[in-house]
Amino acid sequence: MHFLSALHEHACSWAASATRPALVATNRDTDLIKLLACIFMFIDHAGKMLFPHIPQMRLIGRLAFPMFAYCIAVGAVYTRDPIKYLSRLVLLALVSQPLYALGLDHANSAMFSISLWENPLGAVRAFYINSWQKPSILLSLSLGLCILTAIRSRKWLLALFVYILCCRFSTNLDYGLGGIRLMILYYALCEHPLCALAALSAYMIAWSGGTGYTILGHSFGMRIFALPAVIFCCLPMKRRLHLPKWFLYGFYPVHLAVLAVLCRL
Repeated sequence: MHFLSALHEHACSWAASATRPALVATNRDTDLIKLLACIFMFIDHAGKMLFPHIPQMRLIGRLAFPMFAYCIAVGAVYTRDPIKYLSRLVLLALVSQPLYALGLDHANSAMFSISLWENPLGAVRAFYINSWQKPSILLSLSLGLCILTAIRSRKWLLALFVYILCCRFSTNLDYGLGGIRLMILYYALCEHPLCALAALSAYMIAWSGGTGYTILGHSFGMRIFALPAVIFCCLPMKRRLHLPKWFLYGFYPVHLAVLAVLCRL
């Protein structure tokens, strides 16, 4: 009986460690990564809306998503309340979506199809619902976190269902299915820096295939410029910088609102 009890305890411990990494051995300085990601994101969005004649700003902006994706994976490992963490991210996505449509020129005619003066409630509803024709990056991050939360809780059917959902609507997601897979790889390999560095670098190179830029005789799309961000996230670093918890949640909608105002001025 003692042997069976010990075997059961070992199996439960193995199952838990297989679905939730015991620690993060890659870059633990996530506050620095968040700050850099916000800076790169703002450069990217400002380059699109205010300085379209400076394409280098868009290339710098490619660094942002892999950093945000990494922070989501690390958060999924360390959070004490996965549901609360996911709820905050989903709420941010819901609040920020109209600002995203306005700030980054993703507004469409359906958003303004109903007169505000004749039908205020209908106009607001049409404006909000149709702003989701082009979802923000927060939807991709929320779906990725949902999958990681389900894996952590060993709810395999839920994880599979959300992943299949992402496959079905990948063309509507910012960074598509590739971004979802990136978060899963970050989560799965965060205990092993060298493996993470090799596997994620190879993944980014393969994911960046396309045309537009030739490096060492191979053609790549813009995403190849995100490779340094992936390498940085895989490097073992200790936490030093401390940001307020509200920083990232406030920065995203505020920077979109600022861009929306500046573009109209």
